[in-house]
Amino acid sequence: MTNIPTQIIGHAATLRLVTEDDAEYIWGLRMDPRYNTHLSQVSGTAEDQRAWITRYKAREAAGSEYYFVICRRDDGRRCGTVRIYDIRDGQFTWGSWILDDAKPPKAALDSALLVYRFAFDVLGLERAVYDVRADNAHTLAFHDRFGGQRTGMDAENVYYEIPAELFRTLEPGLNAAFAQPASSRS
Repeated sequence: MTNIPTQIIGHAATLRLVTEDDAEYIWGLRMDPRYNTHLSQVSGTAEDQRAWITRYKAREAAGSEYYFVICRRDDGRRCGTVRIYDIRDGQFTWGSWILDDAKPPKAALDSALLVYRFAFDVLGLERAVYDVRADNAHTLAFHDRFGGQRTGMDAENVYYEIPAELFRTLEPGLNAAFAQPASSRS
C-alpha cells in the first residue's frame, strides 16, 4: 500500500509505524505484568519480537496490518503501542493497545482518536469491530464513554463496533476534551 504516513500527529501523542529497533521496548511492555493482564500471552525474547516485527513489515507493505508505537508529542518518548489488523471488507480490528507510565495526560483518548482517523480517513475503512476482555473494567468504561456500540458479549469478551459515520459525529466532542485542563486520568 502506498501513501501511508509514517507518523500521525495528535494533540498530545503521535503514532509512528514500528521498526525492528522497537523490538526490545515492545517485548518489555508485553512481558510487564503492569501492562499485559488483558493481552494475549507472549513468550520468547526481544530477538523473537524483532523477528515478529520483520515478518509483520510484509503485512504492513501489503496493507493488511499496521502496528504503531505511541509517542509523546512533547518530547518524542515512546509511551505505548497500538495495532490495526484484520482489515477486510471495509472494516478493521484494533488492539495490542498498551500505554505505559510515560504517557502524557489524555493519551488513551488521543491514541484512540488517531487510530480511528488513520483507519477511516487514511485507509478509507467504514467500520471498527473490536473486543475488550470482560474483566477489563477500565477499558470497557473508556470505550463506553468514547461512544463504542456494544454488539454482544460472551464469558471472555465484550464486542464493540464504531461505524465511520458515528465516529465523525463523536469526533468534535472528543476533540473538545483537549481544550479542557488535563486530569490525572488518560
